[in-house]
Amino acid sequence: MPDLLVKLYDLPYHEPEIANGAVIRPVNPAEISIASNVIESIFSKGWADEFTRGAHQTPISALIAVENRKIIGFACFDTSALGLFGPTGVLPEARGKGVGKALLLKALTAMKEKGHAYAIIGWAGPVDYYKKHIGATIIEGSERRYEKQLVQK
Repeated sequence: MPDLLVKLYDLPYHEPEIANGAVIRPVNPAEISIASNVIESIFSKGWADEFTRGAHQTPISALIAVENRKIIGFACFDTSALGLFGPTGVLPEARGKGVGKALLLKALTAMKEKGHAYAIIGWAGPVDYYKKHIGATIIEGSERRYEKQLVQK
């Protein structure tokens, strides 16, 4: 899967609507292990590790989507590398409510406010989604960036 480039200075930001009053916000210190455990159980240990790293940075670069005092999604940025968005995920039962888009826009806006002109979406799965919603473009040859990364069998 390729990396994608996003021009943050062209970001079409508006406050996204999320069903059922969910809130997107930085994770609080007392919530880090709770959120990491959820991320590991639904997605992967590696994504939980990246989330934890973002949660310990200043400023915090780990966001959570919360509904009824439970995590329903997350997004990270500047964790694997500066300027890199991801990983991000929404729990299966919360999909289709706009949570993923809200997390994406909130994280990219935070990156822009931090001073980034561009963001890179690493190892992007839904390429067409990112192209449509934020004008992302493929970075040709970017798959090579992952060739020497550890894999667990």
